[in-house]
Amino acid sequence: MAGLRIDSEQEPLLGDTPGNREWDILETEEHYKSRWRSIRILYLTMFLSSVGFSIVIMSIWPYLQKIDQTADASFLGWVIASYSLGQMVASPIFGFWSNYRPRKEPLIVSIFISVAANCLYAYVHIPASHNKYYMLIARGLVGFGAASTDEVQVPQENIDQVAVVAINVLFFVILFIFALFETIITPLTMDMYAWTQEQAVLYDGIILAALGIEAVVILLGVKLLSRKIGERAILLGGLIVVWVGFFILLPWGNQFPKIQWEDLHNNSIPNTTFGEIIIGLWKSPMEDHNERPTGCPIEQAWCLYTPVIHLAQFLTSVVLIGIGYPVCNLMSYTLYSKILGPKPQGVYMGWLTASGSGARILGPVFISQVYAHWGPRWAFCLVCGIVVLTIILLGVVYKRLIAFSVRYGRIQE
Repeated sequence: MAGLRIDSEQEPLLGDTPGNREWDILETEEHYKSRWRSIRILYLTMFLSSVGFSIVIMSIWPYLQKIDQTADASFLGWVIASYSLGQMVASPIFGFWSNYRPRKEPLIVSIFISVAANCLYAYVHIPASHNKYYMLIARGLVGFGAASTDEVQVPQENIDQVAVVAINVLFFVILFIFALFETIITPLTMDMYAWTQEQAVLYDGIILAALGIEAVVILLGVKLLSRKIGERAILLGGLIVVWVGFFILLPWGNQFPKIQWEDLHNNSIPNTTFGEIIIGLWKSPMEDHNERPTGCPIEQAWCLYTPVIHLAQFLTSVVLIGIGYPVCNLMSYTLYSKILGPKPQGVYMGWLTASGSGARILGPVFISQVYAHWGPRWAFCLVCGIVVLTIILLGVVYKRLIAFSVRYGRIQE
């Protein structure tokens, strides 16, 4: 009986694979209800996980600055990338584990690691030094605990491998772009609009919440539109919208951001009168010495010659990226699943997950390094170039991105 229970736990939830006890027979009402109960629990789990991730991602940069003054924008990229690195390392481990043992075991272990890692993240301010490295470790462990427990199964034959590789590349770029966007949004708004840490967390959180609502509406519309024009055309349109969004984000004009001169002032001897000194001494106990200066740091040389990104310009770009990203993300998954066909897709889905994790590792590192050294103009120009190359790739493989059933003549496209 124990062996049967373990076998049952290791079967796919949808119960549609050869060797399954319910293969080639009608699904019972009880099995149908059980299956959808499990799916709804997964929906809730993913929703809560995404809410937690969104809350943390907006506060990482201010939190990092507060706990360790030596941390810069370049290190921020490594902190954010560590999450996906941990996820990419853990995914195959949990995948193989769930293949040979009940799913409960890797699931319970991953939840335990996530709870412990988040507790570590909450208290990284306590050590006397090296706080930024403790944060790096904590985020890596959070990603390790968040790893998927998808099964790894035997891949099917007769699949267009060129189409599979192309979708993996497209998916990598799509995740890469959004990962760098969510990484840079907080430092960018603090530099461009002289927002405080509290303002950046609040306003950027509101922006991401609005993007979430926008994505829900867009995805509902895409479901209807895909029946008329197809997934490939929608994917192409989504990439074009993303390109327009980043192009609008390029700095233009002759207005420059407010410069953060605080460090220079601290190293200079001000020419003040005796009365001003007394007034300063009287006010100093009442001032919040933990409040950091605002504006674009003078250490970033590009602040002196790069025009400001106007708020209307930024918000327009955010809206367009918020339209393009969910469309591209959904269409990539849809096309990939159709290309693979009706048989088990575990291994190929594992490749797609690894591709996305790699993108979320490289995206934050790329944007933080380029932004810190060369500024938003170079950063967003390079992103625009990457999107153009991706659109060209999609055009080259456009005719190959067809469903498995269409390729082998089971149905007409």
